Amino acid sequence: MHNPKQEPTLHLICGRIAAGKSTLATRLGEADNTVVIREDDWLAGLYGDQMATIQDYLRCAARLRSVVGPHVRELLNAGMSVVLDFQANTIESRAWMRGILDTSGAAHVLHLLDVSEEQCLARLRARNAAGDHPFAVTEAQFHQISRHFMTPQPDEGFNVEVHRPRAEA
Repeated sequence: MHNPKQEPTLHLICGRIAAGKSTLATRLGEADNTVVIREDDWLAGLYGDQMATIQDYLRCAARLRSVVGPHVRELLNAGMSVVLDFQANTIESRAWMRGILDTSGAAHVLHLLDVSEEQCLARLRARNAAGDHPFAVTEAQFHQISRHFMTPQPDEGFNVEVHRPRAEA
């Protein structure tokens, strides 16, 4: 049941590939009245066999966003908090997320994972070796995608919370 004292919040996550976005999303999703929506799961389930290139990802992600955006808005307006486990790594992706916020009136937090490329690459190698992620990303793809990574700027108007990794063993 909705707790009227808890304002519906949209949680957005910005971080390089293998920075820990899904791990953070899972933790945030443990809060009451909160649902996690994972881009990778939806893309793998709907378009997995159609996604071989970054261009394929962009095409499929755009189709997914056209449906997910209104759904997230409805959840927020119904009093649910939403953890959007979609990359908020570019101005364009954050503009889409801003559109959801502007039409829902919900509170928000943009979680910025401040993790070095070296740490992300080490995590990516381990993730690929484990084989438990819907998509295996090569190091070349990592570097190609990372070139587009842009940290949120104050003029974008987000409430940013920075997360830094603990020392890894």
